[in-house]
Amino acid sequence: MSASYQAILWNRQKKIYDTILVSFLLLYAILFVSVNLIIHPEITFETLLIRTTATLAFLLLHIILMIGPLARLHPVFLPLLYNRRHLGVTMFCVAAIHGIFSIIQFHALGNVHPLVSLFLSNTHYGSLPYFPFQALGFLALIIFMLMAVTSHDFWLENLSPKVWKTLHMGVYLAYALVLMHVMLGVIQYETSPVLVVLLGLGLLLLLGLHVAASRKEHQKDQEGFAYNPEADGFIRVCALDEIAENRAKIVSLPEERIAIFRYANHLSAVSNVCKHQNGPLGEGRIIDGCITCPWHGYQYLPHNGSSPPPFKEKVATYDVKLVGRTVYVHPKAYPEGTERPPAVVPTNTIMI
Repeated sequence: MSASYQAILWNRQKKIYDTILVSFLLLYAILFVSVNLIIHPEITFETLLIRTTATLAFLLLHIILMIGPLARLHPVFLPLLYNRRHLGVTMFCVAAIHGIFSIIQFHALGNVHPLVSLFLSNTHYGSLPYFPFQALGFLALIIFMLMAVTSHDFWLENLSPKVWKTLHMGVYLAYALVLMHVMLGVIQYETSPVLVVLLGLGLLLLLGLHVAASRKEHQKDQEGFAYNPEADGFIRVCALDEIAENRAKIVSLPEERIAIFRYANHLSAVSNVCKHQNGPLGEGRIIDGCITCPWHGYQYLPHNGSSPPPFKEKVATYDVKLVGRTVYVHPKAYPEGTERPPAVVPTNTIMI
């Protein structure tokens, strides 16, 4: 978190991430250009640039869409999620180069405005084999541009998290448009089935990862249905030893997911949903006395669910009690930022 808006918060992790990203881009471009020059020595610079940026942007888009489900399946992928917006903006820049040079190559040499030519030079909108696929790519590029220019937290704050999240979910619509753009282009201009096979494999991989992540989340939710309230309304969660120091146990109830944190001989419960981008707080840990979201580092005080000053984000809190070595939580949420007394863990309680 940062108390003021900065164009890019250059911490050590982002420097490493971006160095690897730039190195990957350069390596891919060098390999792709070298292979194409060997196979097609007659290829022009413009065509080579268009193909290089097209395949690179499409590959980056697949990686972006895989990061979310991979992070839900295993925490080792969380650093990728933390830096995903850098990857998204990079992908848009590569795609924009592809789009600009494609319009110049195919639509800027006549006496008709290039954008008019883009949509009207091919009017076979009712024919699947001859559909004007370039228009689909242009529409996808517009979506990527909107996502890139609003990627900063300034826009998330001023658009509201709900509107911002809805806008950025447009990446799936953009992916569908790009997929059709590529498929229809392959049908019209390529004879080799290799590209079709690669497209199919990429789509199946994305679908498989999202289904696997969804099933894991559904399994977590189903576990919550087994909780039965006690006479006082509290729900038995787990044994104390199941919660590691400075970590949390997530309780999945039909209405809400609750994260119960153990820290400094105390237990506190807050909503599992981060106010930033709905990240899972319970998968994070206590750092410097604050619950720290594993996605982007937003922090909350465990006893009241409020971000430390000068930040103003707040999450709901819940009552927790410890009976012997058994942890209980009450499913009734208190208003966001409400201070609740933590359950005290006896100092003679030894973690196993």
